[in-house]
Amino acid sequence: MIAFNVPPYVGTELKYIEQAIKNRKISGDGKFTACCNEWLEEKTGAKKVLLSTSCTHALEMAALLAGIKEGDEIIMPSYTFVSTGDAFVVRGAKLVFVDIRPDTMNINERLIEAAITKRTKAIVVVHYAGVACEMDTIMDIAGRHKLFVIEDAAQGVLCTYKGAALGTIGDFGCYSFHETKNFSMGEGGALVLKSTAYVDDAEIIREKGTDRKKFFRGEVDKYQWVNWGSSYLPSELNAAYLWAQLEQADKISADRLLSYREYEEGLSDLQQSGKIDLPYVPAECQHNAHMFYIKCRDLEERTALLSFLKENGILAVFHYVPLHSSIAGRRFGVFHGEDIHTTAESERIVRLPMYYGLKKQDRDFVIDRIHAFYKKQA
Repeated sequence: MIAFNVPPYVGTELKYIEQAIKNRKISGDGKFTACCNEWLEEKTGAKKVLLSTSCTHALEMAALLAGIKEGDEIIMPSYTFVSTGDAFVVRGAKLVFVDIRPDTMNINERLIEAAITKRTKAIVVVHYAGVACEMDTIMDIAGRHKLFVIEDAAQGVLCTYKGAALGTIGDFGCYSFHETKNFSMGEGGALVLKSTAYVDDAEIIREKGTDRKKFFRGEVDKYQWVNWGSSYLPSELNAAYLWAQLEQADKISADRLLSYREYEEGLSDLQQSGKIDLPYVPAECQHNAHMFYIKCRDLEERTALLSFLKENGILAVFHYVPLHSSIAGRRFGVFHGEDIHTTAESERIVRLPMYYGLKKQDRDFVIDRIHAFYKKQA
């Protein structure tokens, strides 16, 4: 069976984990956490990056920093993972879903402004597959209406929009280092800060509401509970695992991009003949080959293709079920306008195996079997 995902492993992870143990520092904010934070800051140009226990928790921290409270409204796409909504629902906010663009699967920037009310507090964008949303338009809207912009860049580490790193364009950015991501620490994420104005508050929130970071830096003679917060600090063991991969980020990225290009080239004839659609990447966007997907004609065809691939030893999957159609989505949110593309496009997507170290013969076999399926359909 060709797996859909294999967690990345470069070979030095155990060495660094052992070092963390020998350093007698396995809780958070040790040497490896600092290395990861500094590396991400250097690569993205962010004012501050703080590793977190998950992207979900990075989003929760962003919600706290933005002062989201009960009765506020958050504009966001429905086509995303539940964490994007959860982080704001737990603060009492109402989710206002708007339709997506069918080309990138990102929020349709032209529909945002009509969904704004006096209760709107933030626009939450999701950079699907590491392809950026149309951020110039979104930032202009947010600026005119004095709204926060929070980037769910879970899939967008090392991706850019017009040269700017995803996660650094809005007020707050959130990364994921889950085992399914390009770089992994098992469970983990990071909060990205555009402005130094939020650094102190972010550190307090991340340290359970205490100013312990200031104490460790010698800025106060004792630390105390000063505000709300939670335990958003990841283990040093997780950070050690991640650091091994960040050291070899270029190698991992090149490997994934090779797989992406070979899928794209190998399946381009099916797109040209109108049988499938391939991912669209606007010229101003640089992606990271987080995923490669194809779009079938409809749900029925997708179901048949997934079954065919599984019978041939290939684990391909569909992706999100739109949040507005879920039990919690109907409870905590509302869809503004018409759902023209969100559901229809979500029912067409098939994600192909994509991971660091995916073998050429496996890529070729996936491409061959997809051709075989559509030959049968002719």
